[in-house]
Order: sequence, then C-alpha cells, then structure tokens
Amino acid sequence: MTRLVAVALDEDLGPAPGRDVTTQSTVDAAVRGRADVVAREAGAIAGLVVVPEVLDQVSHRLGLPRATVTWHVRDGAVVDGGAVLATLEGPTHVLLVAERTLLNLVSRASGVATHTYRWTRALSGTGARVLDTRKTTPGLRALEKYAVRCGGGTNKRMGLYDVAMVKDNHVVAAGSVAAAVRAVRERFPDVAVQVEVDTPAQADEALDAGADFLLLDNMDTATLQAAVARVRAREGGAGHVDLEATGNLTLDRAREVALTGVDYLSVGALTHSSPILDVALDLDPRSVAAPSAGTVPAGEREPRP
Repeated sequence: MTRLVAVALDEDLGPAPGRDVTTQSTVDAAVRGRADVVAREAGAIAGLVVVPEVLDQVSHRLGLPRATVTWHVRDGAVVDGGAVLATLEGPTHVLLVAERTLLNLVSRASGVATHTYRWTRALSGTGARVLDTRKTTPGLRALEKYAVRCGGGTNKRMGLYDVAMVKDNHVVAAGSVAAAVRAVRERFPDVAVQVEVDTPAQADEALDAGADFLLLDNMDTATLQAAVARVRAREGGAGHVDLEATGNLTLDRAREVALTGVDYLSVGALTHSSPILDVALDLDPRSVAAPSAGTVPAGEREPRP
C-alpha cells in the first residue's frame, strides 16, 4: 500500500515532494479545513484503509501536520447514496492535494466490492462462492483482491507463485494432464495443484492424475451438471474434490450455475470490468480557517519522519 500510494502521488504531483500548482497558489498553507468523503451512489465500500496512508504521505511531502480521520463506516459496509464515509480534518493543502489519489483508490476498490456484492447476493443460499482471478489492474492486485473480500467474495490464487494451475497450454507442453500434475508435485510439493478441464472425460483424467481441485471451463449448464455428477460419484474413495465453474459466467445465470453443485464460480469481471463507485470529497466552507496564534507556519516546520 505504501508503494502504491507513493506511485500514485508521483503521477499526480511529479517527483517527490511534488507540487499542486492550483492549491498552492489559491490556499494559504497555514489554513486548516474539514472535508467529508461521500458516496454519491449506493454500493459496497472498500479501500478506506488507504485514506490515512495517502494523507500521511502528503503531509510528509509538504512538511505539514498530519490530518485526522473520523470513520463513519468501515470497509465492507453497504451504504446508500449520500452516505458520509469519513470526515477528514487538517491542513487544507493536505486535504486538497490528497483528494484525487484517495478518491481514485477508494472509488476503484468500492466498484470492485459493489460488483462482487451483487454476485454474492445472487449466490446466497446455494452454498457456492464467487472467486476472483488474476485478471487485475497491474499494480492494484492486492487492493482489488482486498475489495473482492470486502464485497463478500473469495480470493483465488494471488499470483503464479502460490498455487499451480494446469491449463491447456501446460498440458500441451508437458504431454498430458498426468505428466503436468506429476511435474508440479515433484518440483513444488508445497503448493496446491488445480487442473482446468473442458469436458467430463478430461475431469476423469485429471482425477486419475491426483487433482483435488478442478476448473470446469466454458461448459453449458447441462454439461456442467454432468461433470459435477461424474466427479461427485468418484468422491467416496478419494474425498471431496473442489469444483469451480469458470468462463462464460454472467450474473443472470449465476444461480443456475451454482445449483449444479459446484463449490465456486470464478469471475474475472470482478476485477477487470467493474465500474467505479462514485465517491467524492466535499470541503466544508465553514471549516476553512487560519490557524490560531502560535501555530508554526508551514515553511518553518520540519517534515514528519
């Protein structure tokens, strides 16, 4: 998060410490203010965790006192449009310089959480859960996957390093599903091995190879149902096999797919196609005031370590 915020501020302000030519021209550095972070539309909230980090980094760059945050909701809350999420108080320079960076991150994360929340509601009562994928915005994966959790979803693998996923190209390269699974288990015995299959017959091959997590890829509902029944019939001796429906999934068929008996629905759109949630920063004009007597001017203060 620290690195992400630093990169975002560099984009907005130029190389550290950077500058905001509008704010630093029109507002005295000694002026303090108060602002509300407001959801302009209904949705599930995520990303508020980054707000203090953005404010602290801006304060440090400008050599100004830290702003404070009063929380009115927490990440994971579902709110109506107009809800005040947090109130920020501190140097007006800090609030205005931080504004776009914190809104970009909160809006993006809340959009992912809101989209995920819709899937969570659609699957309610089925026993199936919605999973994210690696189809994330470069640099924002940790934030976006956190947002999925805030929306009630479940994270799949974080990257290429923590779970092995044998897909069609790996099978081609290794020669067979069994060879691919065996190679992973020999080289990286500490990781779980998942196998993507396109047909019920391929599911049999993957189970014979020792897979205990199958991705049932791009199957229509009837084929998916047959594949689930086929796998469940074999579980008596081998134990439970986690089954994930993936590919060609939409909200309007989410419940239908879940009722086939799969454990998960994998939805790349949670992170690659979620629109942002409209979140704004409203500066209270009544709060903008010069500092009381004795306050050290900004130019004479050492940056916070």
